Amino acid sequence: MAHFAKLGTGNVVERIEVVSNDIATDEQTGVNFLNSLYGTTDNWKQTSYNGNIRKNFAGIGYTYDENRDAFIPPKPFNSWRLNETTCLWEAPVAYPDDGLLYNWNEETQTWDEIS
Repeated sequence: MAHFAKLGTGNVVERIEVVSNDIATDEQTGVNFLNSLYGTTDNWKQTSYNGNIRKNFAGIGYTYDENRDAFIPPKPFNSWRLNETTCLWEAPVAYPDDGLLYNWNEETQTWDEIS
């Protein structure tokens, strides 16, 4: 199955649709099918679960970045920076590797253990 993200204002993903591979033999064919189905001229981009295209599987609220040809999730915290290779957000401090669970504390810029 082929997955397509409908882009709205600011290239923000509004919806995800699945199209059979028998129909979506390539991206443009899938886009044409969806616009014909809905009677629109919407902007659709193909996405994939395994990240083979456009870095990340699109989700509602993600942004499609044309320059990077990538779907980027919403920025979780102001201090986090975009990893240019993965197009995912990363905390300024690495997540602890001790098997425990943590939440990011934006105020203190630290990982707080979940008790």
